[in-house]
Order: sequence, then structure tokens, then C-alpha cells
Amino acid sequence: MVGARTAGRAGCQDGGMAWADLRAFLAHLERRKDLRRISVPVDPHLEVTEIVTRVVRERGPALLFESPRGADMPLAINLFGTEARMATALGVDRLDEIGDRLAALLRPELPTGLSGLRDALGKAASLTSIPPRRVRTAPCQDVVLKGPDVDLFRLPGVHAWPNDGGAFLNLGLTHTRHPETGARNLGMYRLQRHDARTVGMHWQIHKDSNAHHAVAERRGERLPVAIAFGCDPAVTYAASAPLPADIDEYLFAGYLRGERVEMVDCLSVPLRVPANAQIVLEGWLEPGARLPEGPFGDHTGFYTPVEPFPALHVDVMTMQRDPVFQTIVVGRPPQEDGPMGKATERIFRPLIKMMIPEIVDYDLPEAGVFHNCCIVSIDKRFPKHAQKVMNAVWGAGLLSLSKLIVVVDADCDVHDYAEVAWRAFGNVDYAHDLITTIGPVDHLDHASYEQFWGGKVGVDATRKLPTEGYRREGGWPEEIVMDDAVRAQVTRRWKEYGL
Repeated sequence: MVGARTAGRAGCQDGGMAWADLRAFLAHLERRKDLRRISVPVDPHLEVTEIVTRVVRERGPALLFESPRGADMPLAINLFGTEARMATALGVDRLDEIGDRLAALLRPELPTGLSGLRDALGKAASLTSIPPRRVRTAPCQDVVLKGPDVDLFRLPGVHAWPNDGGAFLNLGLTHTRHPETGARNLGMYRLQRHDARTVGMHWQIHKDSNAHHAVAERRGERLPVAIAFGCDPAVTYAASAPLPADIDEYLFAGYLRGERVEMVDCLSVPLRVPANAQIVLEGWLEPGARLPEGPFGDHTGFYTPVEPFPALHVDVMTMQRDPVFQTIVVGRPPQEDGPMGKATERIFRPLIKMMIPEIVDYDLPEAGVFHNCCIVSIDKRFPKHAQKVMNAVWGAGLLSLSKLIVVVDADCDVHDYAEVAWRAFGNVDYAHDLITTIGPVDHLDHASYEQFWGGKVGVDATRKLPTEGYRREGGWPEEIVMDDAVRAQVTRRWKEYGL
């Protein structure tokens, strides 16, 4: 039963709420009638995907498949499938609330007066109360399977698309540590189930776990790996967040939750995992161990080709009693990962503005799978300011993978794509306002003529200044805007006009 072993929600700072575990979140969605149970047997081979894709496109509820064929545990999916549900998962009403809190935390000004001192102390307290906390026993280790008893076919892995190379265990939270520094990394990578005890690790060249593995192989050492499924929503999201390498994902998860994440030592590898995870896989990556991985129908909407990737041999599998397996379907947008990408856009806006202060707002369109296109509005102050911002974006973390950057003025709503298109189509002389360059692109980009790098375009759709070479008589024209008084009058009398 979904809510049988949950402590519910726990209070956190700034008025937010933290979900104790996955079951608590599922129980809340069910009480809110935002979770649909499917009791009839459903096949994880293609059938789950078709159902989920239809539900996502209708902005429908989270789903709990109680009897997936071939597995012995229920499958939870589409838990993050709308922006409203994604916000609820992170304990807020709007995703921007987290970004606003983060912006307040990052403000560097010195405290003034008692209220300023109180605010500063509150910020310090919020940082010192969020590191993860080690516990000795944990629900995720209620059931322990070792050696030949490990059976990955007990998990309802989804074979999502017809030409996929097999079933994939998506939404697994992969834990590694740097062999030299000991720094922990939490990442989210697709995991192909090769057999009952082996999974493929599809971590790409820009990912920290790939760097950990490269160091271990250079040293001729095994790399310990632990993969957790079905964690509380904040921890699951944190695994997908594009944090700098020196920021611990569990500190970030603690900040999102407003309270510390409880973690337990693994049984066979020197790593820790969330105590309330539903299922945990433990094993070692042997140097040079590779298996062909893929094809896989990815979020680009195309199949990624077969490539050799590290293959993890699972030595230990632990789980809660009566666990719930959480996964996700990816494919051509819209899919469940869309609201997760929107959460990243909104939460990390203050950090982007800190790196590039002239940015007013930005949007990463889901249709561009969040890294192919970046729309930026700026407070333009000098000639070629838009081009300066383009180059700054191409140097900012994973935004460096952006293939198209469109820069508009501050009065343009970057989330209104019709407004952006109007600016980009009409405010541009493509002989002067377009720049092209070459740089890194996503590992999954199939359009680049060389893997990992390709061409990029920046479009300056801002109003042009005379100092930028705009020489038309009269200068840049005035935009048509209705008189505010007339607009207000029509608003008041709208019903009288019979409209």
C-alpha cells in the first residue's frame, strides 16, 4: 500500500515542506486525486510508454501500475509530469519560489541594523542545517540480496520504444566518488539492463561520474558505484541538477527540503545512499569493462546509436519491504522530463544572473530539449551588448551546449514564444545581427557533423543603436502600444460591448 510506511511531510524553512520519502509524495498525490492506480496487468514492453505518452500530453495524473508484467513490484511514473506537480514535489506552489529563495541567499550585501543582522543569521542557519546525516539502519536495507540472488528482472524496467536495445532502468540515482579527492557525485544516467546482474552506465563526457571513472581507470582501480531508485522527490531532482563539480548534490537536496537528508552506508561499497530509497544496487566497475549500449529512443526524439559504455556488475541489491519502483519515459517532447527541465531553468536563474548580471530572464524551450535553444532578455546598455551576452552564455557551465541563442530586450517576455518570434523575425538584419561560432554540443546531438562539437548561432533581436551601425533616418522606430486609459476603459466596459 502506497502510504503504509510514510512519515508524511516534515516542516522546512521559508514556509516550504519536505516529503519524507517517495511514499509520502505518492500518498499526497492520491489524496489530491492526482494519482491514478492501474490494477490490470500492463506490459513494460512498449505498452507503458504508449499509456504514459498519452497521459503526459493531456497533462494527466501520476500513474501507479500495480501489476506490471514480468516484475514483482509496482511501477510509479509521471510523478513530475506537470509544472504544478513538479512544484509540489519540491514543496512549493511555484518553481520560481525556490529561485527567489536562492537569490536572497546569494545577495552579498552587508547586514544593516537588527533586521539585516537577523536575515544574515537566518541565511547562515539555513546553510549549516542542511548537510546529510548518517544513520546506522535504514528502510532501504530491509531486504538484502547478494550474489546469485540478485535479479534485476524483478524491477519493472521499461522497454520504451520499438528499436531500443532492451529495457532501461531510468531515474536511477548513481553515486560515485573521486578516487583521489574522495569527493562524492550524484548523477542521473540511463541504465540499460544487460542481464540479471549487469547494467550499462551511460554517462557522457561532460558528466562528473565519467571523470571519476576515467581517473580510476588511469590508476588501474575499480570504481565503487551505488544506484538508488525511488528516493524522495527533492533528492531525485537534485541528481538531475547541473551543479558545479564542487557542490555536493546532497547539500543542495537538503536546501530544497529545508532539512538534512538521512543516508546510510552501503553494504559492499564505500558509499552512502539515501536511507529512504526504495531500491539500491551496489557494485564495482572493473577497469576496461565495456558493453555495447543502446540503441535508445532519447529526449531528442531520435534513437541514439550503439556505443560502448561501462558495464556495472551488481553484487548486492537491497530494498524496502514491498518497494515501489519509480521510473520515467523519455522521448520526443512533451514527456515527463519537461517539467524537470523547467524546474532547473527557474531554480538556477539567480546563478545565471550572478554570472551574467545584465540578464533579466531566460527561457530554455522544451521543444529544444532544454539545451539546443536559449532565449535571453537583457537590459541593453551599449553597442553589441547582445553579442557580449551570447559569448558569456556559451561560457557558462552546461549552457555552453546551447546551439541557438536569441537575445531580446528587457521588455520582451521570454516565455511568450509568439512575442519572441515577432522580435526575432522582425528586429533582425541577418547580415549584421547574426553571429556563428563553433563549440561543444551535447553528447546526444545527432545533427553535428562531428560528435561532441558543432556549429552555433546567436541572433541579436534587440533594438539597434546608431552606434551599432544602424543609420536609418529617424533611428529605431517607436513600437505601437495602445493608450493605457483606453485599455482600462475597455476592460471596465468589456461586458457592455457584448464581447
